[in-house]
Amino acid sequence: MTEFEYAAPTSVAEAARLLSQAKGRAKILAGGTDLLVQLREGLRHADLVVDVKRIPSMTEIRQESSGSWRIGAATPCQQIENHPGIRSSYPALADAVRIIGGWQIKNRATLGGNLCTSSPAGDSLPALIASHAEGIIAGEDGSTRRVPMESFCTGPGKNVLQDGELLEAFVLPAPPAGSSGAYLRFIPRHEMDIAVVGCGAMLAVTNGKITAARIGLGAVAPTPLFAEQASQGLLGQVPSRDIFAQAGEQSRAIARPISDMRSPADYRTHLVGVLVKRSLEIAFRRIQGESIDPLHHSWTAESSSL
Repeated sequence: MTEFEYAAPTSVAEAARLLSQAKGRAKILAGGTDLLVQLREGLRHADLVVDVKRIPSMTEIRQESSGSWRIGAATPCQQIENHPGIRSSYPALADAVRIIGGWQIKNRATLGGNLCTSSPAGDSLPALIASHAEGIIAGEDGSTRRVPMESFCTGPGKNVLQDGELLEAFVLPAPPAGSSGAYLRFIPRHEMDIAVVGCGAMLAVTNGKITAARIGLGAVAPTPLFAEQASQGLLGQVPSRDIFAQAGEQSRAIARPISDMRSPADYRTHLVGVLVKRSLEIAFRRIQGESIDPLHHSWTAESSSL
């Protein structure tokens, strides 16, 4: 590991100023679960490391008067997973942060770090897309801009952040009435592995018909995807396995996976249809009051109330 300067600002403005002055030679330290490993192994280089854990607005979870929730970008995943408001309002996000490593990692790893790493297979990203989340990006001059999660990543390891900018927080709108969600991923092992395919889903049902839906996909393209056509196609429909399967097929159409040592492309495309259908089914069953743990749910018995 090469030497670098360290700074721990206490405000977003100070952090943005340090990043701007470094002219691209600074890295942000939130949890450090990726950054410190990469610095040690020479995969990344930095003249300055800016620790943002001391900035209050970046480590808090609060509900706004509008009913929306704000989550600081440097909030540990364990804190998000255990927050009752997040668990009840955004089940897909709670599912996703639950499986970002073991408990030791989750006590350090942050939601903002997971996003800014911008891996196509990041677990939080499809769930954030399904939750209709936006990122608040702060600049040196005190300005902020909002970016929908489906537009944040621009390629593997790349995103919309410019020099002098940092991701300050996430804003998740108040969930629709009668809604729930779920996140599922397929992995070779049960724990601490990278998703071969990930799927986040949000569903709202009123008077027996679907009134809102969003589907996010991970690990099937250079960036996480919002399956917009499949999501729109669910509106007005009566929830059923066939309807959810159709959404899965429509979602398959936008997948652009690669073949690698972890999975061939055609198998990833097949999994999109499977995981979309299953995540929508879990979301619907949660709406009906069932308590379902996606990590331990068996799909061998067709016991669903659909």
